[in-house]
Formats: sequence, structure tokens, C-alpha cells
Amino acid sequence: MQDIFNRTLLDNLMSNYFVVAGVILIAFLLKKFVGTFFTDFFLWTMRRVGRQIDRATFRTLILGPVQDFLFLLITYLAISSLNYPAVMDWKFHSFGLHHFLEGSAIFLLILSFFRMLLRGIDYMAYVMGRKADLTPDQSDNQLVIFFKDFLKVIIVIVCLLAILRFVFNKDITKVLAGLSIVGAAIALSARESLENLIASFIIFFDRPFTTGDLLRVDQFTGTVERIGLRSTRIRTTDKTYVTVPNKKMVDSIVDNLSLRTQRRGELKLELVPETSANQAEELVNGIRTILGAPSIISRNVHLSELTAQSIVIQAEYFTDDVSIEDFQKLKQGVNLSIMRLMEDRGIELAGAGKDFRLVPKR
Repeated sequence: MQDIFNRTLLDNLMSNYFVVAGVILIAFLLKKFVGTFFTDFFLWTMRRVGRQIDRATFRTLILGPVQDFLFLLITYLAISSLNYPAVMDWKFHSFGLHHFLEGSAIFLLILSFFRMLLRGIDYMAYVMGRKADLTPDQSDNQLVIFFKDFLKVIIVIVCLLAILRFVFNKDITKVLAGLSIVGAAIALSARESLENLIASFIIFFDRPFTTGDLLRVDQFTGTVERIGLRSTRIRTTDKTYVTVPNKKMVDSIVDNLSLRTQRRGELKLELVPETSANQAEELVNGIRTILGAPSIISRNVHLSELTAQSIVIQAEYFTDDVSIEDFQKLKQGVNLSIMRLMEDRGIELAGAGKDFRLVPKR
């Protein structure tokens, strides 16, 4: 047995192979045990400081990537302790198998490490999102999604630079200098995308609207479902899904219906010229009485115009910010009451013979 350990195979002692294999095997067997211990210890620590952690989410998002990274790191360090066999130092031009295997191992390590960081961001966003759900302000949820996407973009860029540096042995300073020139050209060609990105920052910090707000933009009305780095997604009242570039959301006139404090109703009546002054006065007073309902906050009724074709009475009234269904019911009730009032007074609308006529009661 001692002779076996002292034998040399591919420039390494057999004992070294057994040690490396044992380390890798132990790391693999202990991976789950250590992960469970680490999870229990972390959850216990968080409970001690008064914080509740979702165990299943923590294991899914954090524990798995951490276990994979540690196992790959231990495996890489263990194998690196062996001498690379000279007989396997094959080369194709200036590219050798040794460098290929070394670069591949580092590539996997880098991907595993940054995957762990990305999962960490997902977990932090999950925790912060749960806290944001406890507040009535939706801007907190919106900021969580925004910075989650933004940090992920930064980490992916750093990951690519790390691969260039440690896998392909490129000088990052030269790469960054070259990228600055290329970036300027890309910035010119992708000006619209950059404008949308800048507009997204304006939206998040100026907060003209947040997720869940009801907006009127251009020719459509809808509810904001998501605000991203490039565009805003809106579910319209027709139940379609509209994607609007953030630049347009900033440059356009956006009517945030969710921020209104009252709802406004208006009415315009064009009466026949034969309407007497007493009839017009009775109608104005009657409309004021109808609009004196408790649900109506303020009202304004007046005879606005006298022309050869008609006598115009205008009215506007305001209610609290009730639901659209309740407002439509109130509006319908007001209109029906005014119709009955006009029927009782024998008042007709101008042009009623052609378009619409109120028949007086007999």
C-alpha cells in the first residue's frame, strides 16, 4: 500500500491524487449539511435581532448559489495543488491545453460567484419588497424594482470585465479606454435608449406617477403596472397592454387621475327661444335644488347665453373622489331629475323636433 502512495503518475504522487479526491468528496458530501447548518444559524441570528426571514426563499435564492460557489472553489484549489503533467502540455500555435483548462475553471468560478451576487440582489429585493407592501405608497415598490434591475445590469457588466481580465488576460484599462470610444459611438446611435434611461431616473425621483396609478396619456387611459429602465407598462381601460417609452412619459402631458381630489360633472342645456323668463328661472332654481344632494360638494348653475336660436343654461358640480361607478350613478340620477323637472315645467330643448324632445306631462 505504501508503494502505491509513493508512485508517481503524470508528474504527481498517487498520495496527492488521493488527498485531492478525498477533499473534493468531503466537500461534496458536506455541502448539504453545511448549507443546512448555515441556514439555521443565519435564521437564528436574524430572529435574535428581531427580523423574520422566509426560510424557503432564503434557501432557494441564497443557499444554493453559495453552496455551488464554495464547492467549485474548493475543487479548483484542490486540483490546483497538483502539478500539471508535462506530457499533456499540448499546444496549438501559442494556445495550450493547460491555459484552456485553467481559463475554463476560472470562467466557471467567476460565473458562479456573480450568479451568487445576482441571487443576493433578488433576495434583498424580495425582503425590501415585502416591507414596501406594508406601506400604502406604491413608490417604494417601484423603487425596489428599479434598483434591482439597475444593480443587475452593473453586476453583469463587472462580470464581463472580470472574464476579460482573468480568463483572457486582457488589460482592463486598455479595454475601458477602447470601450469609451466605442461607447461614444454607441451612445450616438442609441441616443433614444439613453434618453429613456435618463427619463426613468426622472420618473423615479420626481414621482409624477407610481405603480398602480390611473393615468391619461395621449389617446388612452390605463393603470400603471410596471415602470422599467426603458419603458412604462400600462393596462388600459380596454384591457390591452401598452408599452410607452419613458422619454414620452416625461415629455408628454400625463394626467394622473389617481391624484385628483374631486370628480367634476357638467351639464349644458340649450332651450328653445320661446322659453319664458319665469320658466328659465324656475329651471335654474330647480337644478340648484337637485344639485344640493349631500354627495355633491359644490355646484354652480347659471343662465349663460341668450341667442336667437336658444337659451343656454350651464351647470357644473363636484363630488368627492368616489369610484367611477358611483359617480356615473349620481350623474344619471341628476340627469333624470332634470328631465322630469323640464317635463313638469313644459320646457323644451332647442332642436328637440329633430334630435331629442322632452314631452311635458298632461
